[in-house]
Amino acid sequence: MAAVLACGEGAALSHGSAAVLWELLRPLDGPVHIATPSTSGRTRRPGIHLHRTPSLAEPSPSPSSLPGRGGRRGRLLTTHRHNIPVTTVPRTLEDLRASNYLPPHLIRRAIRQAEMKGHRLEGIETDRTRSDLEALFLALVHHNGLPHPEVNVKIGRFEVDFLWRAQRLVVETDSWTYHRGSAAFYADGERDLELRAAGFTVLRFTDRQLEAVPERVAADVAQALGAPLAV
Repeated sequence: MAAVLACGEGAALSHGSAAVLWELLRPLDGPVHIATPSTSGRTRRPGIHLHRTPSLAEPSPSPSSLPGRGGRRGRLLTTHRHNIPVTTVPRTLEDLRASNYLPPHLIRRAIRQAEMKGHRLEGIETDRTRSDLEALFLALVHHNGLPHPEVNVKIGRFEVDFLWRAQRLVVETDSWTYHRGSAAFYADGERDLELRAAGFTVLRFTDRQLEAVPERVAADVAQALGAPLAV
């Protein structure tokens, strides 16, 4: 609140600081990020990273979970949380994606948290691409000195993400969006049963596990392969 007040009328918490206030991210080190509609005035303030944002000229106290209709001009850009002026959740995520203040995995985490909390994220891509998940998992395999798998190959009527053919091991990488509905959940369960009946071991890892506990993922894969991890 002190940082917002120091930046004058119309200022609001923004970027990573707003994501923390919305409980989309854990507390972050560094300056407090503030967006202000002013295009003039002091450019530096101790402990504050100031973003001059003319589009915030008309802030609104309405809840961010109920954005206006009719495109960008019709959407609310600011609101209040715990009585602190702050950019709305959709605007906060847009600001994060348009900037380079946070690493990509934290931005993805903020988007997932917003989605899981039920915020409306119209126009914001909420899922990692398939290639992104593949690259993350393959980097983990390489870093830990594990044998390289086949990628996106057919086993009978199914295409699997990763296959170690000799060890008959399948690994699938999933994200939140892929499993929003029960249909995807049950389809994957049916596929896993058929693959196991055919003699394959099937491991599934979420994007969150790949980011948060990669060492545990690597250990699981190594155990299934009967292969040592790189020291």
